[in-house]
Amino acid sequence: MESIPIAQAKTRHEAELLALPNVTGVGIGERAGRPVIKVFVTEKVPESSLAPEERVPASLEGYEVDVEAIGAIEVQGS
Repeated sequence: MESIPIAQAKTRHEAELLALPNVTGVGIGERAGRPVIKVFVTEKVPESSLAPEERVPASLEGYEVDVEAIGAIEVQGS
Protein backbone atom coordinates (compact mmCIF):
# COMPACT_ATOMS: atom_id res chain seq x y z
CA MET A 1 0.00 0.00 0.00
CA GLU A 2 1.10 3.57 -0.54
CA SER A 3 2.94 5.09 2.41
CA ILE A 4 3.53 8.65 1.15
CA PRO A 5 1.47 11.02 -1.01
CA ILE A 6 1.87 10.33 -4.73
CA ALA A 7 3.14 13.87 -5.40
CA GLN A 8 5.99 13.27 -2.95
CA ALA A 9 6.82 9.90 -4.54
CA LYS A 10 6.87 11.53 -8.00
CA THR A 11 9.14 14.34 -6.80
CA ARG A 12 11.51 11.87 -5.12
CA HIS A 13 12.02 9.84 -8.30
CA GLU A 14 11.57 12.46 -11.06
CA ALA A 15 15.29 13.16 -11.67
CA GLU A 16 16.22 9.48 -11.95
CA LEU A 17 13.27 8.80 -14.27
CA LEU A 18 14.13 11.76 -16.51
CA ALA A 19 17.69 10.40 -16.82
CA LEU A 20 16.40 7.20 -18.47
CA PRO A 21 16.54 6.80 -22.27
CA ASN A 22 13.51 8.19 -24.16
CA VAL A 23 11.91 9.68 -21.01
CA THR A 24 10.63 13.21 -21.69
CA GLY A 25 8.38 13.87 -18.70
CA VAL A 26 6.93 12.63 -15.43
CA GLY A 27 3.47 13.32 -14.04
CA ILE A 28 0.57 11.98 -12.03
CA GLY A 29 -2.41 10.27 -13.59
CA GLU A 30 -5.07 7.69 -12.94
CA ARG A 31 -5.71 4.17 -14.17
CA ALA A 32 -8.65 2.01 -13.11
CA GLY A 33 -9.58 4.58 -10.48
CA ARG A 34 -6.18 4.50 -8.79
CA PRO A 35 -3.45 7.15 -8.87
CA VAL A 36 -0.37 6.27 -10.92
CA ILE A 37 2.96 7.89 -11.68
CA LYS A 38 2.98 8.65 -15.42
CA VAL A 39 6.25 8.41 -17.32
CA PHE A 40 6.14 9.95 -20.79
CA VAL A 41 8.52 8.58 -23.42
CA THR A 42 9.22 9.44 -27.05
CA GLU A 43 8.51 5.84 -27.99
CA LYS A 44 8.01 2.54 -26.22
CA VAL A 45 10.79 0.06 -26.85
CA PRO A 46 10.97 -3.62 -25.89
CA GLU A 47 12.23 -4.06 -22.35
CA SER A 48 14.67 -6.65 -23.71
CA SER A 49 16.46 -3.94 -25.72
CA LEU A 50 17.21 -1.92 -22.56
CA ALA A 51 19.81 -2.62 -19.90
CA PRO A 52 18.25 -3.28 -16.47
CA GLU A 53 19.32 0.16 -15.22
CA GLU A 54 17.62 1.82 -18.23
CA ARG A 55 14.18 0.32 -17.58
CA VAL A 56 11.30 2.28 -16.08
CA PRO A 57 10.29 0.52 -12.85
CA ALA A 58 6.83 -1.07 -12.65
CA SER A 59 6.13 0.71 -9.36
CA LEU A 60 7.60 3.36 -7.07
CA GLU A 61 6.83 3.86 -3.38
CA GLY A 62 3.83 1.53 -3.76
CA TYR A 63 2.36 3.41 -6.75
CA GLU A 64 2.03 1.75 -10.14
CA VAL A 65 4.02 3.38 -12.96
CA ASP A 66 2.28 3.89 -16.30
CA VAL A 67 4.49 4.47 -19.37
CA GLU A 68 2.90 6.47 -22.18
CA ALA A 69 4.48 7.14 -25.60
CA ILE A 70 3.91 10.76 -26.66
CA GLY A 71 6.51 11.17 -29.40
CA ALA A 72 9.17 13.85 -29.59
CA ILE A 73 8.46 17.12 -27.82
CA GLU A 74 9.06 20.21 -29.91
CA VAL A 75 9.05 23.84 -28.85
CA GLN A 76 6.28 25.75 -30.62
CA GLY A 77 7.02 29.25 -31.93
CA SER A 78 4.94 32.15 -30.65
